[in-house]
Amino acid sequence: MNSIQTRTLSNGMILVHRQVVHTEISHVGIMLDIGSRDENDSEQGLAHFWEHMAFKGTQKKNNIQIINRLEIIGGELNAYTTKEKICFHASVLSPYYERALELLADITFHSTFPQKEIEKERSVILEEMSMYYDSPEDAIQDDFDELLFPNHSLGMNILGTNETVQGFQQSDLLQFIERNMDTSRIVFSSIGKLPHDKVFVWAEKHLGHIQAKKQQVKRLQPIWMIPEKKVVKRGVTQSHVALGRQSYALANPNRMAFFTLINLLGGPGMNSLLNVSVRERHGLVYSIEASFTSYIDSGFWAIYFGTEPNQVNKSIKLIMREFDKLQQKALSLPALQKIKSQLKGQLAMAEEGNLNFMLMMAKNLLDREKIESLDELFLQIDAITSDKLQSLAQEMFVPDQLSYLIFEP
Repeated sequence: MNSIQTRTLSNGMILVHRQVVHTEISHVGIMLDIGSRDENDSEQGLAHFWEHMAFKGTQKKNNIQIINRLEIIGGELNAYTTKEKICFHASVLSPYYERALELLADITFHSTFPQKEIEKERSVILEEMSMYYDSPEDAIQDDFDELLFPNHSLGMNILGTNETVQGFQQSDLLQFIERNMDTSRIVFSSIGKLPHDKVFVWAEKHLGHIQAKKQQVKRLQPIWMIPEKKVVKRGVTQSHVALGRQSYALANPNRMAFFTLINLLGGPGMNSLLNVSVRERHGLVYSIEASFTSYIDSGFWAIYFGTEPNQVNKSIKLIMREFDKLQQKALSLPALQKIKSQLKGQLAMAEEGNLNFMLMMAKNLLDREKIESLDELFLQIDAITSDKLQSLAQEMFVPDQLSYLIFEP
């Protein structure tokens, strides 16, 4: 972590760079603390629309020039939108670092959103929405958000609706950005072999001129949901099931322990409790996963799986059986040490990827105003007890407090 340095520009923008001397690839990104939850009802999908339109023309470049700027030197330019963040990022060979930074600054702060490109991109996004709708594994996760956060922007689909996307105009984008842009809620994040001083000089050159802007953005905290079960008829051959509930926010002291519990229950390891029970022992699913997502003021956990329609109830009973085991008996010390070691390994491997680490630095600085080292995370994991995991299972895995969404043929 000594290789990480941060600075703050006069406009409030935060710079962070991690020097990694043994790589020839640089990863750079601009992350804004703006996401789909900052939209109002008529703006559903507008943050994602902005992500797309940023590539369609700036005051200096047209869309083809933007596309070719990094592609012709073997680099990559990309972006994504979440409920709380928009990020534009690039990966290039180190000699082209400043080119990537200049391009990111240009598309983030100087996009012009040409009307003819809006019309074309509208069609592209409608096709993207159709693609997601045709994939029940993706669609059920988006629709489950709406069930868990009813009448709240956290429950709105990031892509928007057909009606809202059809209506977006240039003025909508400009007004949304004007209302939400806050330079103190923007991080420029970087990883590569270049020294910190050179990176910060270039960052000042390309980002320092951006006018300081401060907004009093107040995000509406979601209310606690009433559990609901919803069955939807879809053109599918399998039944697809989502179940879960609201849970802990980013700053909640239970967050790491609950993340450990969810990892034990249905994390990426093939030895997760649900994979061993529902897939390996009973052969009811191809895959089953549990996930835990935290927001600044809320969160949720969920389990997703697909199975034959006549096996849904049996699969749910097996899940409930695992809940009951976790609630009734605390993990043995060897079992606790195994899940801790597994989680530490997963976190260490995730950190090994420089692109992911660059994005993580930016998100951590926006959400927590600090970057936690692996050693700090490991200390948090080491402090988790079997009694704590059992207590969280008793609090969170209560059957009559869960919501269900089922797609069935």
